Amino acid sequence: MAKGRSSMTQTIGSVKGLHVFSTGIGSIHPEHRYGTRLPQLWWVLFSRRWVEVPINVFVLEHRDGLVLFDAGLDPAMLTNPSYVDSAIGRFFMRRLFRLRMQPEETLTNKLADLGFDIADVRKVVISHLHFDHVGGIGELPQAELLVSREEWAQLSGPHPERDFIFREHIQLPGAQWRQVNFQPTDDPLFAPFGGCHDVMGDGALIMLPTPGHTPGSVSLLARIQGRGPVLLVGDLAYETDLLMRDQLPDTGDKNQLLASYAKVRGLKRQLPDLVILPSHDFSAQACLSTTAGAAGNAAAQSG
Repeated sequence: MAKGRSSMTQTIGSVKGLHVFSTGIGSIHPEHRYGTRLPQLWWVLFSRRWVEVPINVFVLEHRDGLVLFDAGLDPAMLTNPSYVDSAIGRFFMRRLFRLRMQPEETLTNKLADLGFDIADVRKVVISHLHFDHVGGIGELPQAELLVSREEWAQLSGPHPERDFIFREHIQLPGAQWRQVNFQPTDDPLFAPFGGCHDVMGDGALIMLPTPGHTPGSVSLLARIQGRGPVLLVGDLAYETDLLMRDQLPDTGDKNQLLASYAKVRGLKRQLPDLVILPSHDFSAQACLSTTAGAAGNAAAQSG
């Protein structure tokens, strides 16, 4: 990556499309999504209110193959009562999440609905290792699975399942995991993040460390032909407006979340037309359609 100038000035036409689909619908407590002053264990055990969220996967059409941001939910989770090995994991799973998914809502079928072949997926950028972001990796034996080294380190802890990171569904035989080390940069866009990783080597897809939801969570900055830049932030925030006003969920590391929020807002100041898309936001589909239409109209007028 060139020193002293933004990689956003490099190859831009290599990504021609961005799509989103859901691999199911979840429900979480509003305290989880919007934050609360109540003790966390209290609302986990006693809250009776639920907020629906989509389990979104983003598809980027790169000239060298498809790139996914996350891999959604595994349908087996809803049909296999022993999917979660840990008894404590099963206990808290029932109190934190409600999941609704049809057996046909697989990555293979969802990609086919968009006119894509799952065999054409070259890489998957994993925002973090929670079960609802890695569930489809078994359908992707040919794809390189990119995860931050900090996130992967959690698998070496004594009980990652207590954080809903299930080794048995991540360390699959044949899965092509690649741990990413973020490289220092003096690019003015990315230097505040402390490093970055160029996914395809052309400046079009840039992984950025945005810890907080988990220690190794990442976001993906994408420059797509015919639209402004898009930042996919995973579960860093559940709604863009919450991030912009520092309203924290009642999960994750609050200090890390605030620091990552500030960096994302700094990126937005440098890229005023940046669109920020959380993974569990129903408005993602409409937002992509709106921004694509606006970009197309602007290009037509300038032409």
